[in-house]
Amino acid sequence: MDGFPVKVSEAVCLGASLALSGICYYLYKKSRTTLNKLEDAPHFTIDGKLKDILKVTPGACLQYAVIEGAVQPVGEPLTSSFQKELFGVLQKFMLREHRLVWNSLSRTWTDSERVLHQRVNAVPFVLVGSNDTAVRVLCPLQASGVYMETTHEKFHQVNYGFSDIIGQYLSGEKLKGQLETEEMLKVGTTLTGVGELILETDGTLNLRPPTNGSEYFLSITDFDTLLGEQESTAGWWKGLAIASAVAGAVVLVWLGRRYYNQLRAHWEREKERREFERLRAENPRARAPVAGHEALQDEEEEHLENACVICLTQPRNCILLDCGHVCCCYSCYQALPQRRCPICRQSISRVVPLYHV
Repeated sequence: MDGFPVKVSEAVCLGASLALSGICYYLYKKSRTTLNKLEDAPHFTIDGKLKDILKVTPGACLQYAVIEGAVQPVGEPLTSSFQKELFGVLQKFMLREHRLVWNSLSRTWTDSERVLHQRVNAVPFVLVGSNDTAVRVLCPLQASGVYMETTHEKFHQVNYGFSDIIGQYLSGEKLKGQLETEEMLKVGTTLTGVGELILETDGTLNLRPPTNGSEYFLSITDFDTLLGEQESTAGWWKGLAIASAVAGAVVLVWLGRRYYNQLRAHWEREKERREFERLRAENPRARAPVAGHEALQDEEEEHLENACVICLTQPRNCILLDCGHVCCCYSCYQALPQRRCPICRQSISRVVPLYHV
């Protein structure tokens, strides 16, 4: 049997599905590990007892803990650039350009976004509990989660002239405008922090990114909402991993089915060939012995007249049924791409040997 070919499209689909399922499964396991750590993390109230707990903890350190408190700056807070009555400890300003780009494949205009300017300002801050006990938050910009809210958003639309419109259609790009946004972590916001909680030698409490590789979280939502978001993320990655694995399995089943069909066709050809050889062996060709030069010429003429219409070298030695045409040798019959008669294109149901007597 000839080698089993795998099409490029099938190989690409199979490889892409396997790679995507592997990536999604890895991200699911990572999200699930983070979720398990969050569920097992102890919750602490920011009060005077927190220091006592850390004093009796080995190394005065809790590798993963959940705390919640009000944001207060250490020193002067930041002032919003657009609303002077707003104060915060983190400030992020972004200026993004929005364009429409012509897609020649889909024949539509698609939105494109580019960051023109970004600035982040930060001042030290603490989380304050019920009795003025404070926990200083270190490296807040390394944290995951939503810990800033939008305080300003304005879109500056561009006005076009006639020449601008002509230029846009020629270049395939339309400038829509610029989006100006400001986000802040405001003073007094209740913030949930999940990280490594340590007691320094000077008696200060710090929350920092975990040194054991666990994910660092800061969120303006409560802990249950944060936990639900992580569960949703893990669920999405799990669903994508399963969908990718199913797609890969479908491609494998398709390849297996095609291989089985090819193998079954090979078995049928072999069975038919053995039957053909058996019939030929049971009815050996009989030809009256003729000698002389004239007999040799007659034999050559008969060979040319009886030559296979496909290879033109071998004699016709089989009858194609049900049409009954005698037009080819058995080797050429087996090489036909489809089981159809080369003369009348009728389907071939059976082949029997042709005997010359």
